[in-house]
Amino acid sequence: MTMRITAQPGIMDIALYQGGASKIDGQAEPLKLSSNENPSGCSPAASAKVAETALNLHRYPSTDHSALRVAIGQSHGLDAQRIICGVGSDELLSLLAMAYSGPGGEVLYTEHGFSMYRIFALSAGATPVVAPEADRTVDIDAIIDRLTPATRLVYIANPANPTGTAIGLDSLRRLAQSVPPTCLLVLDGAYAEFFEGYDGGASLVDEFDNVVMTRTFSKLYGLGGLRVGWAYATQEVIDVLNRVRGPFNLSSVALAGAEAAVNDRAFVETCLQENAAQRVRLMGGLNQLGIACDPSHANFVLARFADEAEALAADAHLKHEGILVRIVKGYGFPEALRITVGRSDDVTRVLDALARFKGVS
Repeated sequence: MTMRITAQPGIMDIALYQGGASKIDGQAEPLKLSSNENPSGCSPAASAKVAETALNLHRYPSTDHSALRVAIGQSHGLDAQRIICGVGSDELLSLLAMAYSGPGGEVLYTEHGFSMYRIFALSAGATPVVAPEADRTVDIDAIIDRLTPATRLVYIANPANPTGTAIGLDSLRRLAQSVPPTCLLVLDGAYAEFFEGYDGGASLVDEFDNVVMTRTFSKLYGLGGLRVGWAYATQEVIDVLNRVRGPFNLSSVALAGAEAAVNDRAFVETCLQENAAQRVRLMGGLNQLGIACDPSHANFVLARFADEAEALAADAHLKHEGILVRIVKGYGFPEALRITVGRSDDVTRVLDALARFKGVS
């Protein structure tokens, strides 16, 4: 009998991740509002630093990311020794699953949570466990009810994607108090900066030994093309993650660009103010058109239509007008479209297009 090599159990149960569309046939430059990118791009200081660093691509990058960690620590008031950097926050979320879960373990997340959570669990050989949400919002009690002695990780995206809903620190603290010491509570803060008054969970990391916070440079900082993220945790967790990450996981260009970006506070504040203003406009305009949406605390809005047929028709209409948004059926919302908050002209264009779709313009 011929033997064949096979993948680890669970790997072939993974459905490939589908990113936001970036092209429309026949449209040279569509308005891309499908990937929650910063419509203002990145900091000019970051672009300049990337160009400067690119002159020395024959040199290996830093393995300890010390300059970037110090810059992040100074910006957020955190201990740089307890920060680790990765290829986007995705790499760090994956390393947490690899290091702390596995066969016999369970990875818990909410029903509309980031689709990569299930992939991380299956890749590590762990069992994915889903907790229901309440009105498209993380339900702390539902998560607590599903904690078992086998639970090794709990992933919480706050604000959540694709809903944009969020919960406060008091609720997260109650969850942290309920999670057993044999389990890590991972607070995925990809959109944390957009949630006014929220520290991403940093204070909970300092309060509880088994809480980890992750962040990214791909959204607010506009560096999705460089792939840089970071995590903040106890020294013990950081030491474990540093043992399993690749020593040269981040390029010199990515490190330099991210350091310049985090130091350009004026650009960051401008982007936050613009997002907050245009998010209000987008939500208000959708409501006026009879399109439901929950209050968003991120840089996108989940627009909910009457049913899947209307959502698909709206998506087709927007594409016809050169606008790309995100179909989120895979997240459990066949009746919805996720729309990135763009610039003022972008929001006007989206609302005008949807008004024509609704026949009120």
